[in-house]
Amino acid sequence: MSKAAQKRQRQSAQARPEDERMPLGTAFAYGLQHVLTMYGGIIAVPIIIGGAAGMSGGEIAVLLASCLFIGGLATVLQTVGIPFFGSKLPLVQGVSFAAVATMLSILNQGSGIQAVFGAVLVASIIGLVIAPFFAQIVRFFPPLVTGIIITTIGLTLVPVAAGWIVGNNPDAPDFADPSNVALAGITLAIIMLLSKVGNATISRLSILIALVLGTGVGALMGKVSFDGVFEGAMIAFPNPFHFGLPVFEPAAIFSMFIVILVIMTETTADLIAVAEITGSKVDSKRIAAGLRADMLSSAVSPVFNSFTQSAFAQNVGLVAVTKIKSRWAVAAGGVIMVLLGLLPVLGRLVAAIPMPVLGGAGIVLFGTVTASGIRTLSKVSYKDNMNLIIVATAITFGVLPVVNHDIYSNFPAWFQVIFDSGISSAAVMALLLNLLFNVITVGNSTNPSVFGAAPTRQIPIQVIECLQDGDRCVDGKIVDADDNPVVLVAPDGGEIELPGTDAADPSGPQPKPSS
Repeated sequence: MSKAAQKRQRQSAQARPEDERMPLGTAFAYGLQHVLTMYGGIIAVPIIIGGAAGMSGGEIAVLLASCLFIGGLATVLQTVGIPFFGSKLPLVQGVSFAAVATMLSILNQGSGIQAVFGAVLVASIIGLVIAPFFAQIVRFFPPLVTGIIITTIGLTLVPVAAGWIVGNNPDAPDFADPSNVALAGITLAIIMLLSKVGNATISRLSILIALVLGTGVGALMGKVSFDGVFEGAMIAFPNPFHFGLPVFEPAAIFSMFIVILVIMTETTADLIAVAEITGSKVDSKRIAAGLRADMLSSAVSPVFNSFTQSAFAQNVGLVAVTKIKSRWAVAAGGVIMVLLGLLPVLGRLVAAIPMPVLGGAGIVLFGTVTASGIRTLSKVSYKDNMNLIIVATAITFGVLPVVNHDIYSNFPAWFQVIFDSGISSAAVMALLLNLLFNVITVGNSTNPSVFGAAPTRQIPIQVIECLQDGDRCVDGKIVDADDNPVVLVAPDGGEIELPGTDAADPSGPQPKPSS
């Protein structure tokens, strides 16, 4: 390639919107905004898992610091990129909510946090290997399947929010204390009020602000203790395998691999979405590079006491709102996350937040996940197919172990690890039913099941009362027994010309001025 051609190629690359350079201070200011937008989401996962694993406040602080540290490194890798790794798009990486239900299921089997780390490690390595071929697999995860899985993720997390509010120990003196429910309600009300405020920045930071204000209210109620916040190191590098070496259990790994497929699907969608927002081009190689960064970060995470990594969709929305398309601004946010991860005192401070405050925020956080799944399912066609019954069956199947934990109690341990997770249950059922009815179409009936049939048409009785004997519809027009057109009347009393009767505009009904 000639020097002139190389120069033109460099200029073309530099012309990409996401490559825009900006002053260092400006980049870090925008980067901080990205961190604050996703901060409530990234701290929720270690708090959930740490609490379920029975960790102390100090141990949860280690998880928090580790998740921030790895999330920051993953963000830098995704935005700056190295050969074969990183999409070089403005995507923020962080701990994925998608794995929470499965990790809770593993913990509920008594396997311990080490089995969670082992499952994440092996499943992520498998994901790294299949990343280049995922374009061939992603067709088995259409919006029908991903919508079911995302909806189920949100639904299976509702008991977590309830546990935060009322407590998880029925024998505790403050179990289901009305004051705890009130504190959760106050936090929820703060979020709703802040979301209604016209200021976009305050609205986007409503979760974080509500956590701070809710903690303040909790302190006035005597529910906050800052003992131990300043005990221990203020600055520390995350200690590899702080909680011990990972344990590898086949059933847990299989269950986590399903989550990895979901995460890869979500990241692919986020890559495409942010590329559309920035006006950049994304091909299969760029998607594969982005997925490799995702999976490499997830594979390294357990070494430093963290979990699966994925792109944060809320930050994709932030790019669209702010119109700041530079990947360097997001990379600066990644650096900020790394620095926060080196401050364990921050994690200990966050661990002091009262659980009912987190429960109030969880109602919104987890509900948002459910709503995202419903929004995805709204794009699915339900006409003349079995998609409605697929959605109904898969979601209900996924919720079963959530509403009744004993349903699989007499099954083998490996089966319980897979199907005690609502997300795994829903994913397996959705994949199988989608294959059965939408991929393998041989044998499908031309007449769908009664469950998939369109709703019965209804006509208001007022319309029937206006019709006379012999009235009928001909070529889209209503005519009487003598084939004379029947006048249509608009709500305001004006007449509406029948389609095709107005010479000036034969394309459709035209209202006439009422007398």
